[in-house]
Amino acid sequence: MSNAFAMAAVTAVLQHYLGNALGDLSALFGTVSLSAKAPDLVQHEIGSGSKEQNQVNLFLHQVTYNPGWRNVGLPSLGADGRTPLANPPLALDLHYLLTAYGSEDWQAEALLGHALLMLHRFPVIARADIAKALTALPPTAFAIALNASGLADQLEQIKITPSPLNREEMAWLWTALKADYRPTFPFQASVVLIEPEAQVGFALPVLSRSITANAIQPAQLLAISPPDKQISAAAGDTVTITGEFLKGATNVVLTYPRLGAEATVAAINITNNSIQFVVPADTALAPFPAGIYSAAVNFADPLGNVLQTTNSLPFAAAPVLQLAPPPTVVQTGTETIITATFTPVVRPNQKVSLAIGSQSAPSAAFETNSGTLSFTFAPPLTAGKQLARLIVDGAPSQVMVNWPTTPGGTPTFDQSFWVTI
Repeated sequence: MSNAFAMAAVTAVLQHYLGNALGDLSALFGTVSLSAKAPDLVQHEIGSGSKEQNQVNLFLHQVTYNPGWRNVGLPSLGADGRTPLANPPLALDLHYLLTAYGSEDWQAEALLGHALLMLHRFPVIARADIAKALTALPPTAFAIALNASGLADQLEQIKITPSPLNREEMAWLWTALKADYRPTFPFQASVVLIEPEAQVGFALPVLSRSITANAIQPAQLLAISPPDKQISAAAGDTVTITGEFLKGATNVVLTYPRLGAEATVAAINITNNSIQFVVPADTALAPFPAGIYSAAVNFADPLGNVLQTTNSLPFAAAPVLQLAPPPTVVQTGTETIITATFTPVVRPNQKVSLAIGSQSAPSAAFETNSGTLSFTFAPPLTAGKQLARLIVDGAPSQVMVNWPTTPGGTPTFDQSFWVTI
């Protein structure tokens, strides 16, 4: 997901590539200016003679909810009716006016034609192009904020589509803008997904679960089971994959496309209905950050040629929260600040939060790989011992449970995973 700078980042990316498309026209027209301002401001600058008249302007005139994403991730509140349990994305469509200004006959039409051809040729802005355009911005504080907007990493790509207006709508719009009409093309950029950085509740781990798996077809994965009834596995843990017709499996491939991380680990203890693998460690030569991976099993011949690959299942690689010595806790009248250390280090484009009891808070911003972060809880946390968990890109740290040795006993959370507030 993107942050609140995403809309400005979309405009900056469009302006960058429109500039590339119009750059070759300087030999015909002289200087061609490119701006992203309100049309009345452009008209004032041209009228005063402070700028060249050969100009293309990009103006964001309207922002609307995206209907396809409007009902995805409905807002959810806790039993008190106030505590948010989820951060539904703010999905927006951006409506632009692309206007051309010319100082001589036919020049405005030529400028608009070249700009429209660029939008027609590239109706979907690739992630690499977004990153390249934002990196090329002048090194100002605002440009750095746009580069960190997360626009290139959001789930949806930015798509350009025409958004025609009839004569009445166009006349009303330009009247409201208090500017003289010029050749204009209205279009839409969709969709921008902005994720609120709000503090949300975080459910306690499930102490018992019942899973039923039905056989489907040969070489089919059905479930992944971390050790000790956990929902995630840390480096060095042995994980069991159950399925059918797994005899002859050679390795397990773990992929994390968003971060470009991939690890291939050997399959061990292979039977027809299950295999196991050991979670690798995060190293400089073989990065393996915490987060949600896709796990698939390969069948290869003695030369290493892959003969078959199974379906993939999600697998949570857990961060390890250091609780000895315990995290630093600072209580003020309005907030609680906790500084925690953990492994593996997190990357700058990962989402990190800390859950204390049933409350969670996002980490402070960080720009480099880090193994120590601060988390601010407002209002302050209640004093006492509470369960602590670290969540990285949706993968929580492990919490050990003391399971009863007699029938009817009650399981309890291991006290070594609690912190004192």
